[in-house]
Amino acid sequence: MNMNDLKNSKAPVSTVTINKNEFDEKTNNIYEAISITAKRAVQINSEIKKELLEKLEEFATYSDSLEEVFENKEQIEVSKFYEKLPKPHAMAVEEWLMDKIYYRNTDKDTE
Repeated sequence: MNMNDLKNSKAPVSTVTINKNEFDEKTNNIYEAISITAKRAVQINSEIKKELLEKLEEFATYSDSLEEVFENKEQIEVSKFYEKLPKPHAMAVEEWLMDKIYYRNTDKDTE
């Protein structure tokens, strides 16, 4: 999944209640389902963070003086955009419910 998919995510920005039976029906184990989505949330978070840092680096100004603080409007707009994105765990849950996460149980595969 690329960053455009993450940015166009239909994941909710605020907290929503999810049916437990719907959430764990693929694994029949709520803890395994939560573990899978948590791992995906970590991946999404690192992708977003990497892209944000790359974009902010474009606006970086380096000065020797610590007192000088430059307000860069483009940098502020980029930051605000990323702040408005749904949280990584909400994106991961949405992907999980839409069957967009590939997973496998290696313990079952070896038996």
